[in-house]
Parts: sequence; structure tokens; C-alpha cells
Amino acid sequence: MELLIRFLTIPRDHFFLLGPRGTGKSSWVKGAFPEAFYVDLLNPETLRTLAARPERLAEWIEAKPFLKQVIIDEVQKIPELLEVAHLLIEKKKGIQFIFTGSSARKLKRAGTNLLGGRATKKSLHPFMAYELGKEFNFKESLKIGMLPVVYGSQDRSEMASAYSGLYLKEEIAAEAMVRNIGAFARFLEAISFSQASVINLSNIARECEINRKTVEGYLEVLEDLLLAFRIPVFSKRAKRALASHQKFFFFDVGVFRSNRPSGPLDRVSEIEGVALEGLVAQHLRAWCDYRKEKHQLYYWQTRSKVEVDFIVYGEEGLFAIEVKNTDKVKPEDSRGLRTFAEDYPESKKIVLYRGKERVKIGQILWIPCEDFLRELNPDHEIKFF
Repeated sequence: MELLIRFLTIPRDHFFLLGPRGTGKSSWVKGAFPEAFYVDLLNPETLRTLAARPERLAEWIEAKPFLKQVIIDEVQKIPELLEVAHLLIEKKKGIQFIFTGSSARKLKRAGTNLLGGRATKKSLHPFMAYELGKEFNFKESLKIGMLPVVYGSQDRSEMASAYSGLYLKEEIAAEAMVRNIGAFARFLEAISFSQASVINLSNIARECEINRKTVEGYLEVLEDLLLAFRIPVFSKRAKRALASHQKFFFFDVGVFRSNRPSGPLDRVSEIEGVALEGLVAQHLRAWCDYRKEKHQLYYWQTRSKVEVDFIVYGEEGLFAIEVKNTDKVKPEDSRGLRTFAEDYPESKKIVLYRGKERVKIGQILWIPCEDFLRELNPDHEIKFF
């Protein structure tokens, strides 16, 4: 598979590029900075050399007087390198530092502010449909997700299934984040039932036969490894009592499907519906991150359980988006949007569904979900009206 152009813009200053393994961080930085001095901490020899003596990085850089950029790949493996980089930046050597990382935990411990606020933070997400273009397969993406490492493999289904195991082995076990890998594996399976919903930690603890505090720690590990995210309730100018808990998603629908067990008692439509909502969630999250104008992703739910799946709020407007795993236009499926419209009449309201035609009923626009994802471009506003 040829290298595809990503929506991430190239910063001029020092920056951290964060994202889970397999999102294409290394490929992107190599393509964006082909002349940079590349320090690969996934290389065992390089890792041993710099772990024993981090200041050796400065010696390597000093020997290259015309250097313009330095890439340190997977910097969380040796956070002490941030101190060395900080000293070099203070000397005003005119070198741009680029740090990639797939674990926020070690960077938080070391303190990314070691660079004195001189580095911005960027995120790299799974592919967006627009980035894949003709390569995007809607039905396949609902099963295997949108990870570059999966799309670039010979057997996509096998790679999608192996991805969670790769993380358990390489990231969690190698960095000793979790003592009991078996319990964490059970946790991953249990929390997959919380995809696109509020997490009940007590229920998960009972299911896994571990205590609630351990579950809280496991959830923190999952988020520190950038494998999951939560979205808050939209409460700006609230006129009614709202839910208070955040909604949970795996960062990629393929990771959700790999961890979600299924059998004869599981309804296919239920899993497909949750997968569809997850696919939309990761696209909207990427759009918000990549867009130059500031936007945030929320959901909306009243105490009486009237809900809108996603709210996008930012400089360019207020969008309320409902996701339905149906190919039929049914007015009752837009109840949440109609309730939301009573409080926020200025909002633009969209239902994404599995049908083929765009239909407008009152102020609510029904759009085929596949079309919406294919057209969602961070270089453009959300324009479907």
C-alpha cells in the first residue's frame, strides 16, 4: 500500500506527536522530515546506548553542525532525553526537535513541560475515510477498523485480531504497567461492552473478579496508552438536568471488535450499531484535532435518558449528530435531535444512517453514513446543508 497523505499539518516549532502504535507516526515524520537525524528507540542497540548514557544524544548532535531537525521516535522509552533536548534548545542551536510517543504515562511522569512550554502537542489518529479515498471500504472498516498498520498488512483481519495482543505483550508487559496481564485481558473484554456508553466500574470489577480500584487503574492505563478516550456531556447554556458521566470509546473500531466477544446469544445488529457509532466517533475526534479552528466533541443526554450521540461545538458552529444502524428513515429515530433543538434552535441537526439517499425532514438532515465519512475533511467545514 502506497504512503498516503495525512491531514496532520507540519509544525514549524518543536512538537510531540502522540498516538497509539500502528497509527503511522514513524512513517509520517520520516516523510515530513526526510533530512532529519532519526533516533529510533525501538532499535535495541540505540535504546541500550542512550538508556545507559542519555547525554550521548548531545554528542551525536554536536557532531552534525548543519543539522536542521532531530526526530526521537518513541521518546517515552527514555524520558531523560527530554532533558538533553531542553538543554540543546536553550543553547539556541536552531534545531527543531520532533518527539513521537505512544504512551502518555511516562511522558506525564517525566513532565513534557521540561521543554519549558516550547513544544506543542499533536495527535495522529487512525486513517480517516477521506485520507484513504478509493481505498476506503465502509463495511470492512466496521469490522477491522482504520489503523494504518492494519490497512497496510497482507491479511487485514488477522492483523486487526493480533493488534490487541501486540499491545498486551509489547507495551503493557514490557513497561510493567500491569502486574497481572490475565486480569487486564479480562478487563479489556469486559470494558468492550461499555463501548459508546457510560462505564460502570463496579459492574466491570465484578465481571473480572477484581476490585474497583484496580479497574480504575486499568482504565487509566488504557487511556495513557492512547487506546481509549472519553467524551463529556455538552452542558453549555443547559436548560434541563443532564447526565454527568463521560461516554467511553476505544480509539479504533477494530480494537473494539477484537476485544468484544460474540456468540449465539449476541445480536449482530447490536454489535454493528455500536461499531458504527465508534467509527463515527473516531472520525469526528480526528476532524476536531486536525482542524485549524478549535472544536470539541461531546454527547448530550438528559436525566430522563433522551440522548444525542455527538455534539460538535466550536468556532464554526454547533452540530448535533445522531447515528442509526438502519437503512430506513424513521422520524421517531430523531427524537433526541428534536429535543436538543428545543434548547439549541441554532444547531445544525444530522442523522447518519445506513440508507442510500439524503432526506431532509423539517430541520433534520438524514445523510448516508458512508457518504458523511467519505466527505468529512478537516481542511473544510462540516457543510452538508
